[in-house]
Amino acid sequence: MREQFTTNAINLKSYSISEADKIIVMYSKEKGLIKGIAKGIKKTASKLGGRMDLLVANKMMLNKGRNLDTICQAEALNTFFNLRSDITKLFYAMYCCEIVSNFGTENDPNSEEIYNLFYTFLDCISKAKTKEQTMLAVIRFQLKIMNITGYSLELNDCVKCQKPPQDNNIYFSVENGGILCAKCADNICKKVKMPYKIKDFLNTLLNEDFNHHTYYDDLATEKICDICINLIKKYIEYYSPKRFKTTQILESIR
Repeated sequence: MREQFTTNAINLKSYSISEADKIIVMYSKEKGLIKGIAKGIKKTASKLGGRMDLLVANKMMLNKGRNLDTICQAEALNTFFNLRSDITKLFYAMYCCEIVSNFGTENDPNSEEIYNLFYTFLDCISKAKTKEQTMLAVIRFQLKIMNITGYSLELNDCVKCQKPPQDNNIYFSVENGGILCAKCADNICKKVKMPYKIKDFLNTLLNEDFNHHTYYDDLATEKICDICINLIKKYIEYYSPKRFKTTQILESIR
């Protein structure tokens, strides 16, 4: 008898392997990245149906296979329906989905934390009333998943001299992974000026709980959010083990 297991998982991507079957790539709460065959999913009578759509969270039952598991049952936990009716929400969700896919691993020791963060993010943008709320959720997700995976940005002390900047003359270095004081920035070619308020803004979002309403939530404009998303995006791309495919899509909605 085949070994069965259950897990909560969010669908990340899929690809066809026959006229009727697909392989679904998921990020699971207990096992990190997993792949499962959804047999007969393309048939109109399939019991799995829309539960295998991308960006749907399910309670899954799978048969353990030698090389690939087989999806037996799926009970939808959240379809995050509202993000599908807003093209901006959908594109940002696809971008963050790719972050999970690129940095997630099989048997990921951080699987529960990453799953909960991704679920919370999707639920948040699904319910967001404004573009600013959506973008703030993206920034929170970017910062927190990099922190979980061991690539946290240094936003307190200069990454070179390990001292807090003495004035508001601050720079950010993608390659060095954080802020630079004015003195140390002189020796770094690739850097961008970072206003002190942006540094404080990002630091606050990094350290507060995801759903905590901060002082900056009421002040952040679409322009400020766009600057921050793009800055962290470049950092994430630099450290990603895989190339991103959603970059051009994000550029189209800016």
